[in-house]
Amino acid sequence: MIPAAFDYVLAGSADEAIALVAEHGDDAKLLAGGMSLLPLMKLRLATPSVLIDVGRLHDLSYVRDGGDHVAIGALTRHRDIETNELLAKECGVLRAVAAQVGDNQVRHRGTIGGSVAHGDPASDLPAALVALDATFVARGASGERTIAASDFFVGFLETALGGDELLTEIRVPKAGANGFNYQKFNRRAQDWAIVGAVAATVGGAKRVALVNMGSTPIRATAVEAALASGASFADAAGHAAEGTEPPTDLNASVEYREHLARVLVRRALEGS
Repeated sequence: MIPAAFDYVLAGSADEAIALVAEHGDDAKLLAGGMSLLPLMKLRLATPSVLIDVGRLHDLSYVRDGGDHVAIGALTRHRDIETNELLAKECGVLRAVAAQVGDNQVRHRGTIGGSVAHGDPASDLPAALVALDATFVARGASGERTIAASDFFVGFLETALGGDELLTEIRVPKAGANGFNYQKFNRRAQDWAIVGAVAATVGGAKRVALVNMGSTPIRATAVEAALASGASFADAAGHAAEGTEPPTDLNASVEYREHLARVLVRRALEGS
């Protein structure tokens, strides 16, 4: 399908992009790699009258050592995360999950900030960032603020970003090179996950998050509580569907997704 007509503006800086968003309000959308937004526009599920292209803001594409965390620019592409040596040493789980995003075309064009700001519960990286207790940095007309991952995803395709804010950076705790696993069930390798589960060790504790088991990426808190009380991986995984609200669609029923969650969480825990 063909998107509705729109005006195109190329932003020369983050400040210019923020000013343009403030000027055009709800009629504007920010465009980075376009891997999430453009399909919605083709289906007329998103009809912005103005597209503000931030994809060439190279100062927002980086992976840096932040001391107790790794700082990742919002316009860092999935492929750059997948191959980054600092992440291989300090946060291997993020690198491994990025390697399973879509296909080569998506990974070479899509950005971590675009995936996060899109807020799709079926996306891979948002769930990993929730498991890691990442922090998101947003800049708007009123200044800069940080948002915890637990507060960032608020509904289906909805985040805590303000209408005049630009996501500029993601900060992830240093979780080490090992102690993680990501399990993803889909029909084809490049498809969205029907269900996914990521397990990672952060600060000596096991964290578990789920993909496509609700309107947002969610922590499997019942699993984590069971592990903390001494349950085996298999027994803890039996709690994977607790507190979730999985959707029903052409790919799976609620019951099937709940079954997949239990199976994939067990595999992720055993492989981490």
